Amino acid sequence: MSHEVQGLLDRVIGIARRAGQEILEVYASGDAGTQAKADNSPLTLADLRAHRVIVDSLRELTPDVPVLSEEAADTPWSERSRWARYWLVDPLDGTKEFLSRNGEFTVNIALIDGHTPVLGVVHVPVRATTYSGLPGTGAWRRRGDSAAEPIRVQAHAASPLRVVGSKSHRGDSLDGFLARAGAHELVPVGSSLKFCMVAEGAADVYPRLGPTSEWDTAAAQAVVCGAGGVVVTLDGAPLAYNTKADILNPHFFVYADRTRDWLALLR
Repeated sequence: MSHEVQGLLDRVIGIARRAGQEILEVYASGDAGTQAKADNSPLTLADLRAHRVIVDSLRELTPDVPVLSEEAADTPWSERSRWARYWLVDPLDGTKEFLSRNGEFTVNIALIDGHTPVLGVVHVPVRATTYSGLPGTGAWRRRGDSAAEPIRVQAHAASPLRVVGSKSHRGDSLDGFLARAGAHELVPVGSSLKFCMVAEGAADVYPRLGPTSEWDTAAAQAVVCGAGGVVVTLDGAPLAYNTKADILNPHFFVYADRTRDWLALLR
């Protein structure tokens, strides 16, 4: 299977980059065409255009593999629970970042097999940079038209500790973790870029003690795991997908240094 998945990776990178072009066209126009979704979160024309490119392209690439996208998440659990393998997509992760025009938004495409991400692509349109990962094989970063370069996590945490956190979600539990972690610098970053910073060795730990959905994390989890990092829930189990009716993740940790007991810093 890994050979087949590896063969899909370049095609999925191309799809993510095409979706990124759609997003940049809307970004450059200055008119996001924003509307509110049912939960009052913002939905832009860029979300919809990227969604259409990705879903159409994936259905052409793998007609037998279902697609679950944030912008078409109405598949009932009775059907979804039977999926052994499916694409999990966030066409525009970081809509708030898109609307505030800080560039920290991404296109996320993951292939889930047996509740685990086995392929992930995270494209950063404004930076023309694409991260990709195949857990058990490797992870790569590609800037513009240059060749992909392998990336690896920083195996031993720096001092002071480099912590990445959410720009829009911060709670008391994160403050408690930071107090127990000792000397650290906290870098607030939007979207799945936080995972990618751990994957490329630019950060040591990302404690996520606030809400996320499965399409926010799957692609970037594949990148981190391909780069030698770890993504676990607070009970130490790998973050898993499509195991229940709702698509909300439990709280989790992303880290690289396996010699430290990160979860102990929550207690």
